[in-house]
Amino acid sequence: MKTEAHEIYRLLKKHYPGARIALHYKSPWELLVATVLSAQCTDKRVNIVTEKIFAKYRSMKDYAAADINEFENDIRSTGFFRNKAKNILNSAKIILKKHKGKVPRTMEELTGLPGIGRKTANIIASEAFGRIFGIAVDTHVGRLSQRLGLSAHKDPLKIEQDLMGLFPEKNWAEISHLLIDHGRAVCSARRPDCANCFLNTLCPHAYKVR
Repeated sequence: MKTEAHEIYRLLKKHYPGARIALHYKSPWELLVATVLSAQCTDKRVNIVTEKIFAKYRSMKDYAAADINEFENDIRSTGFFRNKAKNILNSAKIILKKHKGKVPRTMEELTGLPGIGRKTANIIASEAFGRIFGIAVDTHVGRLSQRLGLSAHKDPLKIEQDLMGLFPEKNWAEISHLLIDHGRAVCSARRPDCANCFLNTLCPHAYKVR
């Protein structure tokens, strides 16, 4: 399977040479906020919301001191706004108290923050600090991993383990971006364009729909 995985990576890299995170941010803290907001929400919507809240809440202390009802209203359009607001504001308080106002850099510390799972921690660690602990498995990565035969699992942690075994560590952060771009452009959840997909000769799912 590693041979197929290498070819999948090569073709994805060829078609999406500029693959990168779509969220807008200027600091590790802003990336944390944006990533938490991105759960069950499009990056486009998150970027609209963060443009306003990053201008309104300038520092981590502003978040820690924010009125939760007001903040909920600020992020309402991202969905699940109550939990997101609680997690973001509490994370600000914890980071200020326990980490001297600096977003932590280890997997253990990041996942110790409210609302930060392994996927979010992988994104923050790799994008903000260049630290690669694993592969961020979002809905696109999970879906394409199954369709391409890279993993037979549904659990994100098991999918991540499978992908880590197929791709070299130097490509772990990039493969996530590449799969996400392909999921948005071609391999959508409801109507994958298998007929025009450049991976269709490598994809078990494409064989099924022919």
